[in-house]
Amino acid sequence: MTDTPHHNATDPHRAPEPAVGPAGTTRRSVIATLGGATLGVAALGLAATQAAAAGPHTVGRPGLAAACVLTPEQTEGPYYLDLETVRKNITEGKAGVPLTLRVTVVDSTTCAVLPNTAVDVWHCDALGVYSGYVAGGSTPDTTFLRGVQLTDASGVAEFTTVYPGWYVGRALHIHVKTHAGGAVSNGKYHGGHVSHTGQLYFPETYNTKVAALSPYRTNTTTRTLNARDGIYRNGGSSTLLTITQVGSDLAKGVTGTVVLGIDPTATP
Repeated sequence: MTDTPHHNATDPHRAPEPAVGPAGTTRRSVIATLGGATLGVAALGLAATQAAAAGPHTVGRPGLAAACVLTPEQTEGPYYLDLETVRKNITEGKAGVPLTLRVTVVDSTTCAVLPNTAVDVWHCDALGVYSGYVAGGSTPDTTFLRGVQLTDASGVAEFTTVYPGWYVGRALHIHVKTHAGGAVSNGKYHGGHVSHTGQLYFPETYNTKVAALSPYRTNTTTRTLNARDGIYRNGGSSTLLTITQVGSDLAKGVTGTVVLGIDPTATP
């Protein structure tokens, strides 16, 4: 399954369906899905803390593993841009259910949290559109829903964004990379190396509820369920976000938490 947004010829802001070549041909080529080659993630203490704080409106993956192991690598997809802009709020005014995304990064060998790790995220808007892509190809004209944050002393990187929408053939997801060994200057992350490339997913219980809200309900593309997404089936359950509803009104927002187990020395 390719990671390709739906193209609507009548909408100039829709990304076209690109030709996807062999892995490694370009920066945005689809990296081979490695879900079967690595194991799922869980940090028992961290995940238990998240679950305890989640509250009654929480849906997350069942069960906790007893040890930290590598989170599966997944495709980068064709819509990565190496903007590496360090910022917490990545919405740029995009409409949608507010999402506070908290990513905890853990050393898969020692289970120790990893501070000062760059977490790089990008995802589509409510209608399935990625920034930087308009009819005709890649452009640097927009940067919404993309950004980098460094993990704090607790290994947590936090973003203010919106719940993503969907496009043809893909379940709702957020792309993520971690970078190690670099530094921040002039609002950009420089140097270092990529230590993990993957994707984060959402529980279907919440996907269904969000799809009924504005502006998601105007997205006419058929929504692909997690279970029918070939990329999700290759390890996606290990990065299923734990969702906590902020209040009784879903439109007011949710918090999504996840733990990534990585090898900070790896260069996948």
